[in-house]
Amino acid sequence: MDYVKAFLIGGLICALVQILMEKTKMMPGRIMVLLVCTGAVLGAAGVYEPFQKYAGAGASVPLLGFGNVLWKGVKEAVDAGGFLGIFQGGFKASAVGISAALVFGYLASLIFQPKMKK
Repeated sequence: MDYVKAFLIGGLICALVQILMEKTKMMPGRIMVLLVCTGAVLGAAGVYEPFQKYAGAGASVPLLGFGNVLWKGVKEAVDAGGFLGIFQGGFKASAVGISAALVFGYLASLIFQPKMKK
């Protein structure tokens, strides 16, 4: 049942973002920034953590989850090291995810022949 819940909630998030992309004139990059910032704000408000526990990977994988990870990393680093934690906390918390995205993106480019859009 956890897989179904994660699939449905993650799919709902993706569908809402797709509607936002289709119905507004916002560029994809701005929508991505909006999602990351929304995840960070919801994490700071204490709303995202219970939602993520309920939704599982459906809430932790999309960009909303990335914003929440950044928020948690910054909060922990500020609590441990003070002001400088603002600058290093997000990097430490998200390093594994960013590294995985780079490695798997590179491997996918070796397997599939990428082409530039025309």
